[in-house]
Amino acid sequence: MTHEFDKEYWEQHWRRGSGDGPGSMGGNPPNPYLARETSGLAPGTALDAGCGAGAEAIWLASRGWQVTAVDISAEALARAAQRATASGASERLRWIEADASVWDPGTRFDLVTTHYAHPAMPQLQFYDRVAGWVASGGTLLIVAHLHTHETSGGGQHSHGTGHHPPAEASATAAAITARLDETAWQVVTAEETHRTLIGHGGAEVSLHDVVVRATRRR
Repeated sequence: MTHEFDKEYWEQHWRRGSGDGPGSMGGNPPNPYLARETSGLAPGTALDAGCGAGAEAIWLASRGWQVTAVDISAEALARAAQRATASGASERLRWIEADASVWDPGTRFDLVTTHYAHPAMPQLQFYDRVAGWVASGGTLLIVAHLHTHETSGGGQHSHGTGHHPPAEASATAAAITARLDETAWQVVTAEETHRTLIGHGGAEVSLHDVVVRATRRR
């Protein structure tokens, strides 16, 4: 099944994933790769593209980053803002409702990150787009669903549902890094990995991930 990943899709997606408890989309902890890949970076300005319920954006803000968090879904951003208030990091967060496939921040950031974001444009072209928002010397961090033989055969979208993401919403490390010009980027991390987490209702969810981190040389 092919998804449009437009605003209507994402609003319905977040309404279906109501709740903020453990295993719910609104209650998920920040992605573990974020802490690992940014632990050595000095806090500066950050952009989270496709921020969802804000777990990663809030984590960055709580560690001193000035964060701009963008998502197409008003439903997701409402949950994110509420969660941020409880975290005490609201003053370092700016929430923007926008389609990141057409929106332009008008500036560059020390860190640009995106976690499982699926826009209404080809996935790899979206990564090209967000990479353009990284400042000289800054960091690009992409966490994506891994493209496997299961995704090649189709499937349902996965955000804690346990289903395989569709092919158009997945990628490989090689496909992402091939688009990063080595004269402009130093690839620091390019891996394909697997992890298990507890999803809604206590069921185990298996995730096959791609993690790419690169530093802009110029």
